[in-house]
Amino acid sequence: MNKLSVSDIDFKGKRTLIRVDFNVPLDDALNITDDRRIVASLPTIKKVLGDGGRAILCSHLGRPKGKAVPEMSLKPVAKRLSELLDRKITCAPDCIGDETVKMIEALVDGEAILLENLRYHKEETDNSPVFARQLAAHAELYINDAFGSAHRAHASTEGVTKFIDICAAGFLMEKELKYLGSALAEPQRPFVAVLGGAKISGKIDVIENLFNRVDAILIGGGMAFTFFKAMGMNIGQSLLEDDKIGMAGEIIKKAKSRKIKFLLPADCVVADEITDDARIDTVPADGIRDDMKGVDIGPRTIQLFRDELLIAGTVVWNGPMGVFEIDAFARGTYEIAGILAEATADGAVTIVGGGDSALAVKKCGLEDKLSHISTGGGASLEFLEGKILPGVAALSDAKVVV
Repeated sequence: MNKLSVSDIDFKGKRTLIRVDFNVPLDDALNITDDRRIVASLPTIKKVLGDGGRAILCSHLGRPKGKAVPEMSLKPVAKRLSELLDRKITCAPDCIGDETVKMIEALVDGEAILLENLRYHKEETDNSPVFARQLAAHAELYINDAFGSAHRAHASTEGVTKFIDICAAGFLMEKELKYLGSALAEPQRPFVAVLGGAKISGKIDVIENLFNRVDAILIGGGMAFTFFKAMGMNIGQSLLEDDKIGMAGEIIKKAKSRKIKFLLPADCVVADEITDDARIDTVPADGIRDDMKGVDIGPRTIQLFRDELLIAGTVVWNGPMGVFEIDAFARGTYEIAGILAEATADGAVTIVGGGDSALAVKKCGLEDKLSHISTGGGASLEFLEGKILPGVAALSDAKVVV
């Protein structure tokens, strides 16, 4: 989508509402444990402030379900943002209301304020026109830089655009759309998709859309066992979506008819239970015993996947290869991350679709070794499904001159 960019606008003297994604994890002491999403927003914020604009930042955090939950306040984010920008960023007491409006009116050029959690109001997720108008009244311009929320038609992502004439994509949003859009529209060949995670049901639409675009699909994670079952294999106690067995069989047939490589694990790490001290073994994919469950891809599969990934021109990865939260079951996921780093160094475009895959890359310390790591798990998944993202569609077209 060719949308108006933050780089097309001079923000001097203008109040600008910026929808960011500050939905960051907090520990029990309300300390931020991962600030990647805050850091990712900095280029857009700095552009507005550098122009002499007045930045009004808004975000959600967690799921307070329309109530003011102190543990989900954005105050810790304001503190971290102040450190990163080396300037005081105040967290308003609310995202609407008289006191917040007064604080916004007191801003001078080059200053910013962070509004309190949008989801303290259920009208946010309801996409209430009244609430959207109240948010829009804060500013003259609007930027959406929250790709992770762009798949939701909420008041702050879609509703506000009905009340502000000029609505642009931030730098992070542009980067997400560039990498994901180019991967689907003009990929370097061969184009390989690596799909994992627990359930096939969450990836059916992705697979169907990718069938029109990719050269190979590599399947790992719990979803692989529903495919095995469709092939008549014993999967022991492994994860199974019984109602998706027929669908899995159809996907296998479709891949074959379209001459798309559809690679399932050749071997699996199995365990008697999902615990740190479980009894584990590595067996061929067709050798899972009745009392065991698959928890990771095995070494033969890692090599099989490696051979495909290192000849790829473009790789999209979404979903872990096993129960990577437990160290004994994490090797397959971490090995894929390492292989993608090698592929990137050899010139491939490698894109990680957020969520657990992005977390795995971070744990491996390989964030700077891949082409792009999406900040939006659900949004990137829906983009790969070929869906229109409401938060993107609502933005002004690039033909608008500012």
